[in-house]
Amino acid sequence: MHIQVLTIFPQLFEPFLVTSLIGRAMERGLLDVAVHDLRHHTSDRHRSVDDEPYGGGGGMVMTAQPWLAAVRALSQPSPQGDATTAAEVKPWRILMSPQGQRLDEAKVRQLAERPRLMLLCGRYEGIDERVRLQVVDEELSIGDYVLSGGELPAMVLIEALSRQIPGVVQLADSVEQDSFRHGLLDYPHYTRPREIEGLEVPEVLLSGHHGDITAWRRRRAFEATLLKRPDLLEGMELEDGEQREVASLCLKHGISLPPGLQRPD
Repeated sequence: MHIQVLTIFPQLFEPFLVTSLIGRAMERGLLDVAVHDLRHHTSDRHRSVDDEPYGGGGGMVMTAQPWLAAVRALSQPSPQGDATTAAEVKPWRILMSPQGQRLDEAKVRQLAERPRLMLLCGRYEGIDERVRLQVVDEELSIGDYVLSGGELPAMVLIEALSRQIPGVVQLADSVEQDSFRHGLLDYPHYTRPREIEGLEVPEVLLSGHHGDITAWRRRRAFEATLLKRPDLLEGMELEDGEQREVASLCLKHGISLPPGLQRPD
Protein backbone atom coordinates (compact mmCIF):
# COMPACT_ATOMS: atom_id res chain seq x y z
CA MET A 1 0.00 0.00 0.00
CA HIS A 2 1.23 3.48 -0.90
CA ILE A 3 0.03 6.44 1.20
CA GLN A 4 0.80 10.08 0.48
CA VAL A 5 0.32 12.71 3.18
CA LEU A 6 -0.02 16.41 2.46
CA THR A 7 0.64 18.76 5.38
CA ILE A 8 2.39 21.97 6.42
CA PHE A 9 4.05 20.11 9.31
CA PRO A 10 5.82 17.09 7.76
CA GLN A 11 8.18 16.91 10.74
CA LEU A 12 5.29 15.67 12.91
CA PHE A 13 5.35 12.37 11.02
CA GLU A 14 9.08 11.67 11.32
CA PRO A 15 9.09 9.82 14.69
CA PHE A 16 5.79 8.12 13.93
CA LEU A 17 7.02 6.57 10.69
CA VAL A 18 10.19 5.04 12.16
CA THR A 19 8.63 3.57 15.30
CA SER A 20 7.27 0.09 16.09
CA LEU A 21 5.12 -1.76 13.55
CA ILE A 22 4.93 1.17 11.11
CA GLY A 23 8.69 1.53 10.93
CA ARG A 24 9.25 -2.20 10.47
CA ALA A 25 6.53 -2.41 7.81
CA MET A 26 8.18 0.37 5.84
CA GLU A 27 11.62 -1.21 6.19
CA ARG A 28 10.25 -4.48 4.80
CA GLY A 29 8.50 -2.77 1.91
CA LEU A 30 5.01 -3.73 3.09
CA LEU A 31 3.94 -0.11 3.48
CA ASP A 32 5.13 3.05 1.74
CA VAL A 33 4.28 6.42 3.29
CA ALA A 34 5.48 9.61 1.61
CA VAL A 35 4.94 12.90 3.46
CA HIS A 36 4.82 16.08 1.35
CA ASP A 37 5.15 19.67 2.48
CA LEU A 38 2.26 21.77 1.16
CA ARG A 39 4.46 24.88 1.19
CA HIS A 40 6.49 23.44 -1.68
CA HIS A 41 3.45 24.03 -3.88
CA THR A 42 2.84 27.70 -3.04
CA SER A 43 3.25 30.38 -5.70
CA ASP A 44 4.55 33.36 -3.68
CA ARG A 45 7.95 34.02 -2.17
CA HIS A 46 6.55 33.94 1.37
CA ARG A 47 5.18 30.42 0.83
CA SER A 48 1.82 31.53 2.21
CA VAL A 49 -0.87 28.90 2.76
CA ASP A 50 -3.60 30.90 4.54
CA ASP A 51 -5.57 34.13 4.32
CA GLU A 52 -8.45 35.95 6.00
CA PRO A 53 -11.91 34.48 5.36
CA TYR A 54 -14.41 36.22 3.12
CA GLY A 55 -17.37 37.41 5.20
CA GLY A 56 -15.27 37.99 8.29
CA GLY A 57 -14.94 35.83 11.36
CA GLY A 58 -12.11 34.63 13.54
CA GLY A 59 -9.10 32.66 12.41
CA MET A 60 -7.51 32.08 9.04
CA VAL A 61 -8.49 29.81 6.17
CA MET A 62 -6.08 27.73 4.10
CA THR A 63 -6.03 29.00 0.53
CA ALA A 64 -7.04 26.84 -2.41
CA GLN A 65 -4.10 27.38 -4.77
CA PRO A 66 -1.40 25.33 -3.02
CA TRP A 67 -3.82 22.50 -2.27
CA LEU A 68 -5.08 22.28 -5.84
CA ALA A 69 -1.55 22.39 -7.22
CA ALA A 70 -0.19 19.83 -4.75
CA VAL A 71 -3.02 17.34 -5.01
CA ARG A 72 -3.03 17.42 -8.80
CA ALA A 73 0.75 17.09 -9.04
CA LEU A 74 0.81 14.18 -6.59
CA SER A 75 -2.21 12.45 -8.13
CA GLN A 76 -0.45 11.44 -11.32
CA PRO A 77 -0.75 7.72 -12.11
CA SER A 78 1.78 5.50 -10.41
CA PRO A 79 4.72 4.31 -12.57
CA GLN A 80 3.19 0.89 -13.21
CA GLY A 81 0.04 2.45 -14.64
CA ASP A 82 -0.73 3.16 -18.28
CA ALA A 83 -3.34 5.22 -20.08
CA THR A 84 -6.01 2.54 -19.73
CA THR A 85 -5.54 2.03 -15.99
CA ALA A 86 -4.76 5.61 -14.94
CA ALA A 87 -8.07 6.04 -13.13
CA GLU A 88 -7.43 2.86 -11.14
CA VAL A 89 -3.95 3.74 -9.94
CA LYS A 90 -4.55 7.36 -9.02
CA PRO A 91 -4.76 7.83 -5.24
CA TRP A 92 -8.08 7.99 -3.42
CA ARG A 93 -7.94 11.47 -1.88
CA ILE A 94 -9.17 11.83 1.70
CA LEU A 95 -9.60 15.08 3.60
CA MET A 96 -9.20 14.50 7.34
CA SER A 97 -12.05 16.60 8.72
CA PRO A 98 -14.41 16.59 11.75
CA GLN A 99 -17.21 16.97 9.20
CA GLY A 100 -16.40 13.65 7.53
CA GLN A 101 -17.76 10.15 7.96
CA ARG A 102 -16.67 8.71 11.28
CA LEU A 103 -13.87 6.20 10.85
CA ASP A 104 -14.68 2.64 11.92
CA GLU A 105 -13.41 -0.88 11.31
CA ALA A 106 -15.56 -1.39 8.23
CA LYS A 107 -14.23 1.79 6.62
CA VAL A 108 -10.63 0.87 7.46
CA ARG A 109 -11.03 -2.52 5.81
CA GLN A 110 -12.64 -0.91 2.78
CA LEU A 111 -9.81 1.60 2.38
CA ALA A 112 -7.22 -1.14 2.85
CA GLU A 113 -8.35 -2.56 -0.50
CA ARG A 114 -7.12 0.56 -2.30
CA PRO A 115 -3.48 0.49 -3.47
CA ARG A 116 -2.98 4.27 -3.18
CA LEU A 117 -4.34 6.83 -0.74
CA MET A 118 -3.67 10.53 -0.28
CA LEU A 119 -4.41 12.11 3.10
CA LEU A 120 -4.98 15.88 3.22
CA CYS A 121 -4.23 17.41 6.62
CA GLY A 122 -5.79 20.84 7.02
CA ARG A 123 -5.07 23.47 9.68
CA TYR A 124 -6.44 26.74 11.07
CA GLU A 125 -10.20 27.26 10.53
CA GLY A 126 -10.23 24.86 7.61
CA ILE A 127 -9.56 24.71 3.88
CA ASP A 128 -11.16 26.78 1.14
CA GLU A 129 -14.35 24.89 0.20
CA ARG A 130 -13.35 24.77 -3.46
CA VAL A 131 -10.56 22.32 -2.59
CA ARG A 132 -13.13 19.85 -1.29
CA LEU A 133 -15.28 20.34 -4.36
CA GLN A 134 -12.45 19.97 -6.87
CA VAL A 135 -9.93 17.41 -5.61
CA VAL A 136 -11.33 15.53 -2.59
CA ASP A 137 -12.92 12.10 -2.96
CA GLU A 138 -13.97 11.60 0.64
CA GLU A 139 -13.91 13.24 4.09
CA LEU A 140 -13.09 11.22 7.20
CA SER A 141 -13.29 12.02 10.91
CA ILE A 142 -11.90 10.10 13.87
CA GLY A 143 -14.53 11.50 16.26
CA ASP A 144 -16.94 14.28 17.06
CA TYR A 145 -14.40 16.76 18.39
CA VAL A 146 -12.02 19.29 16.88
CA LEU A 147 -8.22 19.11 16.77
CA SER A 148 -5.79 21.78 15.59
CA GLY A 149 -5.09 19.89 12.37
CA GLY A 150 -5.49 16.70 10.40
CA GLU A 151 -2.06 15.25 11.17
CA LEU A 152 -3.05 13.16 14.21
CA PRO A 153 -6.17 11.78 12.48
CA ALA A 154 -3.98 10.86 9.50
CA MET A 155 -1.62 8.95 11.80
CA VAL A 156 -4.59 7.15 13.35
CA LEU A 157 -5.77 6.09 9.90
CA ILE A 158 -2.28 4.97 8.82
CA GLU A 159 -1.91 2.91 12.01
CA ALA A 160 -5.30 1.25 11.49
CA LEU A 161 -4.59 0.55 7.82
CA SER A 162 -1.19 -0.95 8.55
CA ARG A 163 -2.81 -3.69 10.63
CA GLN A 164 -4.78 -4.82 7.58
CA ILE A 165 -1.66 -5.45 5.51
CA PRO A 166 -0.59 -9.11 5.61
CA GLY A 167 2.74 -9.51 7.38
CA VAL A 168 2.72 -6.22 9.32
CA VAL A 169 1.31 -7.89 12.44
CA GLN A 170 3.22 -11.15 12.74
CA LEU A 171 0.36 -13.10 14.35
CA ALA A 172 -2.62 -12.93 12.00
CA ASP A 173 -4.92 -14.17 14.79
CA SER A 174 -4.11 -11.00 16.74
CA VAL A 175 -5.73 -8.88 14.03
CA GLU A 176 -8.61 -11.31 13.54
CA GLN A 177 -9.53 -11.01 17.23
CA ASP A 178 -9.29 -7.20 17.41
CA SER A 179 -12.19 -5.23 18.83
CA PHE A 180 -14.89 -4.45 16.21
CA ARG A 181 -13.57 -7.13 13.84
CA HIS A 182 -16.76 -9.15 14.26
CA GLY A 183 -18.99 -6.41 15.61
CA LEU A 184 -17.94 -6.95 19.23
CA LEU A 185 -15.35 -5.52 21.59
CA ASP A 186 -12.37 -7.69 22.45
CA TYR A 187 -12.42 -10.15 25.35
CA PRO A 188 -10.22 -9.55 28.46
CA HIS A 189 -6.56 -10.59 28.31
CA TYR A 190 -4.31 -11.96 31.08
CA THR A 191 -0.64 -12.84 31.43
CA ARG A 192 1.84 -13.69 34.22
CA PRO A 193 1.77 -13.60 37.19
CA ARG A 194 -1.21 -15.85 37.88
CA GLU A 195 -2.29 -13.73 40.88
CA ILE A 196 -1.79 -10.04 41.55
CA GLU A 197 -3.29 -7.99 44.38
CA GLY A 198 -5.76 -10.77 45.12
CA LEU A 199 -7.01 -11.01 41.54
CA GLU A 200 -6.42 -14.35 39.82
CA VAL A 201 -6.44 -15.41 36.18
CA PRO A 202 -9.76 -17.16 35.38
CA GLU A 203 -9.37 -20.92 35.77
CA VAL A 204 -10.72 -21.66 32.32
CA LEU A 205 -7.69 -19.96 30.72
CA LEU A 206 -5.41 -22.38 32.59
CA SER A 207 -7.42 -25.47 31.68
CA GLY A 208 -5.92 -26.11 28.26
CA HIS A 209 -9.43 -26.91 26.98
CA HIS A 210 -9.61 -24.89 23.77
CA GLY A 211 -13.35 -25.29 23.33
CA ASP A 212 -14.07 -23.97 26.83
CA ILE A 213 -11.58 -21.12 26.35
CA THR A 214 -13.19 -20.10 23.04
CA ALA A 215 -16.66 -20.16 24.62
CA TRP A 216 -15.45 -18.12 27.62
CA ARG A 217 -13.82 -15.52 25.38
CA ARG A 218 -16.96 -15.23 23.26
CA ARG A 219 -19.09 -14.69 26.36
CA ARG A 220 -16.69 -12.09 27.75
CA ALA A 221 -16.68 -10.29 24.38
CA PHE A 222 -20.46 -10.09 24.49
CA GLU A 223 -20.31 -8.90 28.09
CA ALA A 224 -17.72 -6.19 27.38
CA THR A 225 -19.76 -4.96 24.42
CA LEU A 226 -23.00 -4.99 26.40
CA LEU A 227 -21.51 -2.99 29.28
CA LYS A 228 -19.28 -0.58 27.35
CA ARG A 229 -20.80 -0.20 23.88
CA PRO A 230 -24.35 -1.62 23.83
CA ASP A 231 -25.03 0.40 20.67
CA LEU A 232 -22.89 -2.10 18.76
CA LEU A 233 -25.41 -4.83 19.56
CA GLU A 234 -28.45 -2.89 18.35
CA GLY A 235 -30.01 -4.66 15.40
CA MET A 236 -27.32 -7.37 15.37
CA GLU A 237 -28.52 -10.74 14.14
CA LEU A 238 -27.68 -13.44 16.65
CA GLU A 239 -27.88 -17.20 16.70
CA ASP A 240 -30.25 -18.72 19.26
CA GLY A 241 -27.45 -19.53 21.67
CA GLU A 242 -26.01 -16.02 21.41
CA GLN A 243 -29.45 -14.49 21.94
CA ARG A 244 -29.85 -16.48 25.15
CA GLU A 245 -26.33 -15.52 26.19
CA VAL A 246 -26.99 -11.80 25.82
CA ALA A 247 -30.34 -12.12 27.62
CA SER A 248 -28.57 -13.93 30.47
CA LEU A 249 -25.91 -11.21 30.69
CA CYS A 250 -28.57 -8.50 30.74
CA LEU A 251 -30.29 -10.26 33.63
CA LYS A 252 -26.97 -10.69 35.45
CA HIS A 253 -26.15 -6.97 35.23
CA GLY A 254 -29.72 -5.70 35.61
CA ILE A 255 -29.78 -3.90 32.26
CA SER A 256 -32.23 -3.88 29.37
CA LEU A 257 -31.78 -5.86 26.18
CA PRO A 258 -30.34 -3.59 23.43
CA PRO A 259 -33.14 -2.45 21.09
CA GLY A 260 -33.62 -4.18 17.79
CA LEU A 261 -31.58 -7.25 18.71
CA GLN A 262 -32.61 -9.88 16.21
CA ARG A 263 -32.67 -13.64 15.99
CA PRO A 264 -32.60 -15.30 12.57
CA ASP A 265 -35.94 -16.79 11.42
